[in-house]
Amino acid sequence: MVSEKSSEALFPLLSIARLRMGTDGTGVTTLVAGAGCPLRCRWCINKKLLSDAPAENVSAAELLDRVKIDDLYFRTTGGGITFGGGESLLHADFIAQFRKICPSEWNIYAETSLAVPRKAVETASGCVSFFIVDCKDMNSGIYSAYTGGDAERMKANLRYLIETVGPQRILVRVPRIPEYNTEADQKRSVSELKALGIENTDVFDYIIREE
Repeated sequence: MVSEKSSEALFPLLSIARLRMGTDGTGVTTLVAGAGCPLRCRWCINKKLLSDAPAENVSAAELLDRVKIDDLYFRTTGGGITFGGGESLLHADFIAQFRKICPSEWNIYAETSLAVPRKAVETASGCVSFFIVDCKDMNSGIYSAYTGGDAERMKANLRYLIETVGPQRILVRVPRIPEYNTEADQKRSVSELKALGIENTDVFDYIIREE
């Protein structure tokens, strides 16, 4: 979102989770969740948050004021801010503005499906320290059935990131999704990712808790 008063991008803030370790970045991180997602995943863990929680539009300066309380933790542990959601790269322009005003010692992480226009990925490549990519599955049929999206867009954006920022700055999460893929599908996805040049993968099983 862009403010009507200026060209300043605003972030549709849903929640801030402080003092996280080992889940979405190096050291101590703060997870900043934003509204909006182009996918409709069957087992979305944030479905209720995305559908029910009202977003508060904040500027980069306003967000910095809220998260700077943990500046010392970020500097001493190599941590920083993780943008998630929802789809973080829908707000790539905002992340770029935030990067300009936050301390240079902070790392900026982005949790993303890469199901976004190339322009957003290009912007993010210049301001995000590390990308945490949730690929769902590299098989186009499985991907479409589970997300409703286009796997080829995700793959094209992933290839762009590999070429632009390098595989050292990318972690790809490869879940086994009940009712949608198998352990064999998961292994094939990892093999395809390695063939593309990906070095870091996180292989795990979704644990489904129906409400």
